[in-house]
Amino acid sequence: MSRRLGLAAALLGLGLSSLVEVARAADGVAVRLQALLNAGDLAGVAALMPEAEADPWQLRARRFQEEFPEARWTVRLEQPGADGRRLMRVDVRGVAAMQGLRYRLEASQSLQVRLQDGRLTEQRLLNEQSLLRSGERALPVTLVIPDQVLTGSRYDVELIVNRPLGDAVVAGGLLPLTPDQVRDQVRPNLPLAPLGGGGLFKSVQAPLRPGAQTWALMLVHPEGVVTATKRVRVVNALPAGTI
Repeated sequence: MSRRLGLAAALLGLGLSSLVEVARAADGVAVRLQALLNAGDLAGVAALMPEAEADPWQLRARRFQEEFPEARWTVRLEQPGADGRRLMRVDVRGVAAMQGLRYRLEASQSLQVRLQDGRLTEQRLLNEQSLLRSGERALPVTLVIPDQVLTGSRYDVELIVNRPLGDAVVAGGLLPLTPDQVRDQVRPNLPLAPLGGGGLFKSVQAPLRPGAQTWALMLVHPEGVVTATKRVRVVNALPAGTI
C-alpha cells in the first residue's frame, strides 16, 4: 500500500507519531541531498528532482563542479507551510584557482519545494545570490539588495566595502542579466567607472510586471576583485509587515 503522506492526510487525522515520521522523511531528503552534493554525485541529485529539470540542472552543475571541485554544500529544510510546501535553503562555499588568482565563492539559494516519496516533486526558486572574491585575503564586503520588491518601484543596489578606503581608488559596475544569461551562466562584461564613497551604490527600477530581476555587480579594489549576482523577486504586493 502506497504511503504517500501529505498535508491532506494529516488533516484527516493521522496520529502524532505519523506526523513525526513524515517530518523525519522530509529531513532525510535534505540530508541525502547534502551528502550527494558534497560527494559530487550529480546523477544522484538529479534522480531526486523532477524529471524535466534534472538534465538542465546537471549541465549547469557540471560546469560549476569543474570550476569548484571541492565545494562544500549545506542543505536545510524549514517547517512546512499551510499548503504542504517547505522552504529549502542551500548554501555553498568553494575555492578556485584561475589564471594564477585564488577565488573564494559564497552562494545561497532559497527554494519552495514539495516532497513526496523521498523526492522533490516540485520546486520553485525564490531567492539566489553569489559573492566571488579574489586576492590573498577576501576583501570584507556586504551585499545589500532586497529579496523582493514591488512592481514599478525604485530600490537600492549596494555593494559596500566594510572598512575605510583610505587612499585606495575603486571602480565598479552594475548590469541586469536576462533569463537566458542566467540559465546559460553567461559572464557579461560589466562597464566599470570610478566610485566615490565606500563601494557601489545604485538606485534601480523594478519592471512593471511580476517576475524576477537578476543583477550582476563588480567591484575592483587594490586588494582584489569582487563580483556578485543577486536575484530579486518582483511582486504585486508585499507580505504584511514588510517594509
